[in-house]
Amino acid sequence: MPPQQPAEPSAEPAETPFLDLLATGAPAEDFERAVLRARAAGASAERLAALEHAKLLALRVRTELEGRRRREAELSALYETAHDLAGLRDLDAVLRAIVQRARSLLGTETAYMTLNDPVEGDTYMRVTDGSVSARFQQLRLGMGEGLGGLVAQTARPYVTDSYFDDPRFQHTRAIDTGVRDEGLVAILGVPLKLGSGVIGVLFAADRRVRVFDHAEIALLSAHAAHAAVAIDTANLLAETRKAMTELEAANEIIRDRSGVIERASDIHDRLAELVLRGGGVQDVAAAVAEVLDGTVEFTDAERVPAEALDRSRADGHAVRDGDDWVAAVRSGSEVLGALVLRGHPRLDPVDQRTLERAAMVTSLLLLARRTAGEAEQRVRGELLDDLLEAPDRDPRLLRERAARVAADLDVPHVVFAARIEDPACEGLEGAVLAGPGPVPAGGAARPGGPESAGATARQRLWSAASHLAATRHGLAAARDAGVVLLLPLGRGGDAGGDQDGGEPGEAARRVARQLGAAVQAPVTVGASAPVPAPAAEPAAVAAAYAQARRCREALRVLGRAGQGAAAEDFGFLGLLLADGRDVDGFVRRTLGEVADYDARRGTDLLRTLHAYFDSGMSPARTKDALHVHVNTVAQRLDRIGRLLGSDWQSPSRALELQLALRLHQLSAALGD
Repeated sequence: MPPQQPAEPSAEPAETPFLDLLATGAPAEDFERAVLRARAAGASAERLAALEHAKLLALRVRTELEGRRRREAELSALYETAHDLAGLRDLDAVLRAIVQRARSLLGTETAYMTLNDPVEGDTYMRVTDGSVSARFQQLRLGMGEGLGGLVAQTARPYVTDSYFDDPRFQHTRAIDTGVRDEGLVAILGVPLKLGSGVIGVLFAADRRVRVFDHAEIALLSAHAAHAAVAIDTANLLAETRKAMTELEAANEIIRDRSGVIERASDIHDRLAELVLRGGGVQDVAAAVAEVLDGTVEFTDAERVPAEALDRSRADGHAVRDGDDWVAAVRSGSEVLGALVLRGHPRLDPVDQRTLERAAMVTSLLLLARRTAGEAEQRVRGELLDDLLEAPDRDPRLLRERAARVAADLDVPHVVFAARIEDPACEGLEGAVLAGPGPVPAGGAARPGGPESAGATARQRLWSAASHLAATRHGLAAARDAGVVLLLPLGRGGDAGGDQDGGEPGEAARRVARQLGAAVQAPVTVGASAPVPAPAAEPAAVAAAYAQARRCREALRVLGRAGQGAAAEDFGFLGLLLADGRDVDGFVRRTLGEVADYDARRGTDLLRTLHAYFDSGMSPARTKDALHVHVNTVAQRLDRIGRLLGSDWQSPSRALELQLALRLHQLSAALGD
């Protein structure tokens, strides 16, 4: 009996199982299983051939359907991208969206965009998505360099599946280093075109070998076309917004200028009115403060930051100093003070000019007030001249003249002789100051010559001294290439001061500082002993002036120019400078500490000091003279050093101490 043949499968068409697979969207491997099952079931060769043919047709149909679905998805994504880009207005947001969508559309590991720089003539990295290298994110590509430079130059898409193995591009070290840092291998670049021009390049790239097909190139090119339009639209919107902003700013400036001009006109009218009705400096400051809506004050020059004041004086304009503005008030090269606007870090140029105009008006008012004050100063100077030169004047008339300038000549006064230490004044001791206009002896000063410069310096000193005398209810006059002041002693003996305590020497130092600050140059000042009542004894004023001059010249000879001192400040030299020859005072000032110690402790330091000097400052000979141990001498000298100061054995101090010891012995002998 022959073997039984396997039964033939059902006579259904060969395409049927594959149609079912196509309908359900089955994967490609399921199509192969249908053929394998038929072969396992023992299908005939004809049946297997038919199934194989049907399978191939079904797979072709499946591939076509997948391609269409993919293109449909890509077109849908492209449409959504165009729609989203059309809704964006900010340029940075548009660029970021373009790059992110490019990466999403092609499914790459990274995407980026470069834009052309018309100024530099190259293209630079603008936006990246998925990038990890800082060097790569900062690349610049010359036209024709690298894949991107080639796309930017030719306006055509370029693609490479292995960048470093592709010889079509001009490789440079900078570009290759950046690409290598990023790890890129496969790169697709398409141009961003507006009309016939290229504004940049859009890239999609992977860090592995990948072949970009024509459909992907076309998809990225279509996306780039939409992107270029979106970029152009965003640029136009940005330019429009910028133009609108500039227009609004211009309108605001016009409105502000209109207000500023009105304020300037207002302040001009108000300043003119102030001058006409005789207003003062504070009235000007108040008017400017109201117009500028701030705090304005007139300030003395020494209370203003020197750097700001110098800048304002140099260029004649108000200058900024932190949150304040400073406008120098000056007359020629002389600074009279400053107008300071507080708390206005920003100031409109017209308002700045308003502050400068107010400073000019302030200087005119000050000069007018100075002119009136100079008349009073002449009265003060003439009265002091009479005290110095005419001691036989009637005291009653002197008191009446002093009362007109608010001076009281029945209280103790100190005479000060002051001289400015200016090289221009050297050799002009014979010059005479005639009131506010100093003229050298023998004629007018030559313009630009040393006499003119010296006269200007002395004029400043005379003005400062006159101001000091007026504020301290004293007198001042120009004399002997300098000035002389007669100032009342304040409480506790402070000449013309407001504080308790003080001596003529201390007062002289204060006057030297005040005059020096006013004239901006060193001023040497000598002071006399107090004059009890100048009106009752005018001759004492002339003698006091002579003493003050000796003290002043002694300072200059001793190299202490620019300081102030009285006779008591010169030690034993003061005995020669002072008229009273205050021997006891000199001895007391020199040896008082040692004498007081002897009186309190019952010691013998004064005798030890005398023996030490008589023995040629030798401790060994001193101990023989005193009949004591040398250690005792050393201990006593150490105590003397602590009482007199560490420099008591210096030549000048030793001479002073020896003179005081001799005078002390003489006084003691005369007393006995």
